[in-house]
Amino acid sequence: MSDTPRLTCDIDDNQIATVTLNRADKLNAIDMAMFQAVNQLTKRLKNDKSVRAVIVRANGSDFCSGLDVKSLLTNRNDALKLLFKWWPTLPNDAQRFSIGWREIPCPVIFAIHGRCWGGGLQLASGGDFRIASPEANFSIMEAKWGLIPDMGGALAFRELMRQDHTLEMAMTAKVIDADTAKEYGLLTKIADDPYATAYDLALECINRSPDILAANKKLYHRTWWSSPGKALCLETWYQIKVALGKNRAIAARRERTPEDKPSYTKRQFK
Repeated sequence: MSDTPRLTCDIDDNQIATVTLNRADKLNAIDMAMFQAVNQLTKRLKNDKSVRAVIVRANGSDFCSGLDVKSLLTNRNDALKLLFKWWPTLPNDAQRFSIGWREIPCPVIFAIHGRCWGGGLQLASGGDFRIASPEANFSIMEAKWGLIPDMGGALAFRELMRQDHTLEMAMTAKVIDADTAKEYGLLTKIADDPYATAYDLALECINRSPDILAANKKLYHRTWWSSPGKALCLETWYQIKVALGKNRAIAARRERTPEDKPSYTKRQFK
């Protein structure tokens, strides 16, 4: 195993965290060390109230070529560790690789270039936004290896794509281009410089209260497929919580005095 860290994470003066996949020599293919690094980082970012937005990008020619099949499928113990669950409805380590980003209470933006295949696509589908370069391409690649997508794809793909498009990609392992991926709903935007565009979007988001960013994310993740009653209940409850917070008053002052904007306090919404 290489001593090179699988991820780097840098937080700048705007409290925007840039996470970089760092296995360029293997096209950022996902091995056990990559699973562990991502899952540890998402837990840490989830609990860091000072982080305002997260951007995920990759070093090298490709965002992520998918699973490191040689590394993982030849090691039965690693495969069992990834699939093991304490309870059937709780995520295992393979699924946390994608859905862990959903639990971070701030915007998570993926900046994608080159190949985004298999587990790489499921990883990116766990974010709130996906911005890709025009030459990027995408595939639910698991069918090539006689497998199904099992890293949270059952959640993410149903929210992003029509069922027939998801089935077509999962059953054929076909590769689609960026325009098709945007048509299918997998992409938010296509941009020549995905990271710069992602950073501009992050700046737009952090101009707003960190509490409303967290509340909106939690509200729509919890109610997108819920009953109308639950959606209306949580909408009211979360509104009360953010309205009583310090950042609601700060947001109002920022709008009234744009020439002298006070800074927001750290996120309080849970």
